[in-house]
Amino acid sequence: MKYNKYIDHTLLKADASIKEIKQLCNEAKKYHFASVCVNPIYVSYCKTQLVNTNVKVCTVIGFPLGNNTTLVKVLETMDAIKNGAQEIDMVINIPWLKAKKIEEVVVEIKMLKKICDKHILKVIVETSLLSNEDKINACKCVTLAKADFIKTSTGFSTGGATTDDIKLFRKYIGKKIKIKASGGIKTYSDMLAMIKAGATRIGTSRGVVLMRGK
Repeated sequence: MKYNKYIDHTLLKADASIKEIKQLCNEAKKYHFASVCVNPIYVSYCKTQLVNTNVKVCTVIGFPLGNNTTLVKVLETMDAIKNGAQEIDMVINIPWLKAKKIEEVVVEIKMLKKICDKHILKVIVETSLLSNEDKINACKCVTLAKADFIKTSTGFSTGGATTDDIKLFRKYIGKKIKIKASGGIKTYSDMLAMIKAGATRIGTSRGVVLMRGK
């Protein structure tokens, strides 16, 4: 089985250069990855690099902490889509989630989903900072808001994706919501374990290595 379409080929480090972003796009075209995932400043550039391909441009909103106000996230999302983003990975408001402010979290996600319209919205919940109860509530929020994906991690916190979290998501997330595993997926066996557990997208900076089966 080919796993290239599972991969969001990712480069989100703060000092990523235009040269590195161009290489990322070239690799995504070569391997026909699902998307490139980049910081918002590179969305329009990636859009021009990926024209006439099936590789989508994904960017991050409220990244990496999720503590921007809703208005800022809304404006970020509008700007990203205007610049050519086709997929949006937003970071959930983690303090609201942990305080069980379910309605507030759902409203925020719904607002971004409305802006996204037919574009994909993935909701990053940062599992390493959550209890199991928090994770179940995150599934509830994402399901109620009718986002497209729940995503484990930013890759910038205290931990990344685990198969246990993917299995928990699969149990509690709505049937129409997909799962993206992200953070710490470094080997081919890591990727296969996440997919077996229920992930349908893999966020990784090591897409080329994974395609080589290493």
